[in-house]
Amino acid sequence: MGEELKVLAIVPAFNEEENIVSTVEDLLNNAPGVDHVVINDGSSDRTEAICLENGFNVITLPVNLGLAGGFQTGMKYAFAQGYDYAIQFDADGQHSAAYIWPMVNLAEVDGSDIVIGSRFCAQKKPISARMIGSALITAMIRLTTGQKVQDPTSGMRLFDRDMIRRFALSYDYSPEPDTIALCIRNGAKVSEMQVEMRDRTAGESYLNFTKSVAYMLRVCISIMFVQWFRRKGN
Repeated sequence: MGEELKVLAIVPAFNEEENIVSTVEDLLNNAPGVDHVVINDGSSDRTEAICLENGFNVITLPVNLGLAGGFQTGMKYAFAQGYDYAIQFDADGQHSAAYIWPMVNLAEVDGSDIVIGSRFCAQKKPISARMIGSALITAMIRLTTGQKVQDPTSGMRLFDRDMIRRFALSYDYSPEPDTIALCIRNGAKVSEMQVEMRDRTAGESYLNFTKSVAYMLRVCISIMFVQWFRRKGN
């Protein structure tokens, strides 16, 4: 199967000079046959230079567009190059490339349009402010779609060819839980697979406590109200 399918790992990266080498090496060593593209999202550090020095496939954006803009750039690339699957893969080293082919296999077996690498298929969410927010988003998605998504904020998501096309051509399709809910409402099949994620070992996440709370509230409002006015995509 791996020899027949074209799979791309999209790696949005903003100031990830300390992590980008180990992240791409993980892909090369543990996901053989999976291509990669680093989306250097207007970094002010040496992220681009390090990618070029190591021969990584990199697209550099002249300004920082944020996760949505960076990821859509990757999806446009995947669409133009005719990939069968594209996976959102964080540059901070928290995701493990060893799960990519099993996620592709799940999509092939059960016909999933989206497969989420979930931390909570086989274990309960820990009690924390962030996990309470995650549980609230899970409830909002279930209320609006009828489907329970255990780990809606996971950043490890695999998309099939049709989803690649939708994300590439629809400006308002972002890699966020509200768009996942919209895809479910529009007929996409979403599955989850248990994965283990590592802690960030270098650099700093842009999400502090205040930003995390604001993010959860914004996503919940979008799922409950805004998504009903969004177009379905192409």
